[in-house]
Formats: sequence, C-alpha cells, structure tokens
Amino acid sequence: MRGRQTVRDMVLSLAVIGALVGAIYIFIPHDESADAAKNAVKTVDYRVELITARRAAPYAVAAPEGLPKTWRATSVSYKANEDGRGGAWHLGLLDPEQQYAAVEQSDAMPRKFIQEVTLGATKAEGKQAVGSKKWDRYKGDKYNALVREESGVTTVVTGTAPYGRLADLAAALVAKKG
Repeated sequence: MRGRQTVRDMVLSLAVIGALVGAIYIFIPHDESADAAKNAVKTVDYRVELITARRAAPYAVAAPEGLPKTWRATSVSYKANEDGRGGAWHLGLLDPEQQYAAVEQSDAMPRKFIQEVTLGATKAEGKQAVGSKKWDRYKGDKYNALVREESGVTTVVTGTAPYGRLADLAAALVAKKG
C-alpha cells in the first residue's frame, strides 16, 4: 500500500504545481502586439555623433534630413582610422515597415568597404536614380545596397529594406563637413 500512496501523492503534487504555474501565466501580462515588437528596438539620438563625425572626417558626412518620423535611428558610430585620418561613418535605421536600412560612408578602399558593409553583396545590373544622380545597385543574400563612389568617399545605403526604401533614404541624405 505504501507504494501507491507515493505515486498518488506525486501526481497530486504535480497537479497543484501545474495549477499554480497556469495561474501565474494567466495573471502576468503578455504584450505580443506589433507595438511591442516595434518598441523592442531602442531609438537613438545621433545628433552629437553626427557633429563629431563631421568635424573629424576628411569628407562630407551624409545624414538624412526631412525623413518622416516613422523612420527611427537605431545605431550610430564613427570610427577613425588608426592613422587618425578618415574613417567610417555608420547610421542604422528602421524604415516605416520595420526593415533595416543603414548609411555607411568611408574613405577606405571602395571594393573592400562595400563588401564589408553589404555583407558580400555583388554589383547588379542597372542603376538606381536618386534625384539627379545614379547609384549602383548591389544584390546580396542578406542585404541590398545602393552605392555611390565619389572622389575621396564611398557612400553605401544598405539593408533589408527594398530598393525603393533605400532610394528614399539616399534621397534624404545631405552631406556636410563640420
């Protein structure tokens, strides 16, 4: 008889624990809405880093002006080269559809820089018109990109966003030297 009481007691204990866990799950709030996913990525203010980069970089640093508030900056950095000249500017954003887009600029060797920031994307057919300028299209497994090489600086607008959104971001870019 003793063996049956042990099994019976164990089953009753598990039932009580299961009911307790279920009650805790029901009463703890769960926010699985789209707003929760949207707010999971923090928005950053990039103004100070932009001013610093524009002062430090030997090229005119590009940042968007006039984008709708539905675009949110999520990451920013400027890294100077070891020799103190030049470096790389990065501004990451989420577009209105929560797709990633980034502005990447550098005075480094264009081919290597483009490969790094586009995660290995390759040049695709055709050009993308952005205002009065033509940008090269790059297609990759993870990122698409629009690339513009100018004297002394390469600007890459890249991310998971479609080419149209990348073009919107590229059109909003204003390059200034601090």
